Amino acid sequence: MDMLKARSVLVTGSNRGIGLELVRQLSEQNEHPEWIFATCRDPEGSRAQDLKDLAAKHQEVKIIPLEVTDPSSIQAAAARVTEHLQGAGLNLLINNAGIVRSSTLESEMPEKMSEVYKNNVIGPMMVSQAFLPLLRRASQESPQKGMSCSKAAIVNMSSGAGSITDLLGWDFGQVINYRCSKTALNMLTRCQSLGYAGDEILCIALNPGWVKTDMGSMMPFSVVELPPLPWGRQEQTRSRRRLRWLGSKLPLRTLHRDQNRHPLLVHRKANWNGRRRVPQPAEGLLPLEEPNAEG
Repeated sequence: MDMLKARSVLVTGSNRGIGLELVRQLSEQNEHPEWIFATCRDPEGSRAQDLKDLAAKHQEVKIIPLEVTDPSSIQAAAARVTEHLQGAGLNLLINNAGIVRSSTLESEMPEKMSEVYKNNVIGPMMVSQAFLPLLRRASQESPQKGMSCSKAAIVNMSSGAGSITDLLGWDFGQVINYRCSKTALNMLTRCQSLGYAGDEILCIALNPGWVKTDMGSMMPFSVVELPPLPWGRQEQTRSRRRLRWLGSKLPLRTLHRDQNRHPLLVHRKANWNGRRRVPQPAEGLLPLEEPNAEG
């Protein structure tokens, strides 16, 4: 069984929802990372209380303020992470922070489109740029061959709603701003995979499925029911890449398959509790009401 063996991980939007659960899973591994940088917009706010409680139990969890749309905040966070690492690189960057604004095709407004795009696309791009030197350092100092999340990787949290082919959940919620932003995020990931291939930095877009959070409040399954995410090393197959899902090999479902490149979209196909699974139409669906921003 291949487990994540990264020394350092950074998760944006980690004060609640999937981001908080990622930090929890990482901190509770038997061989957890030496540094888990949990970032959010306002670490002192009431919405970060669960994260602060988690950090109090796990000394490897370091809470750092980070607003993904603010270049100065991003640079300040990068400086703090660099100081913590003391010359080491950053192995895994998880761009999880994101927002959604309720809308239909007829009611969509430029202001909402711009706000969501800035958070969900430009934010991950700027965060990745800021932490690229640390990711490169991690890749260079690693004895591992090839690419993996344990060596140096950027994971962008995407959604099946951003799939041009499937367009999941249209009848349940159009949310044009969110769909367009996640489609753009998939393209950003593709560009990153090409641009950073020479540095052996793995770049993937991960669709975690539809989970009950502030951004997916209609989902019947709680975020704590998420099975452990696939941080094991990836394998090269004849026609496509696979990720080892903590012991279970699952084929990648990609928007574009190229055996010589990184996968673009990893689509969750695991059972939630070993018996039940989310019905196919529900995966990647969006909330109908308007939540606040993640992170």
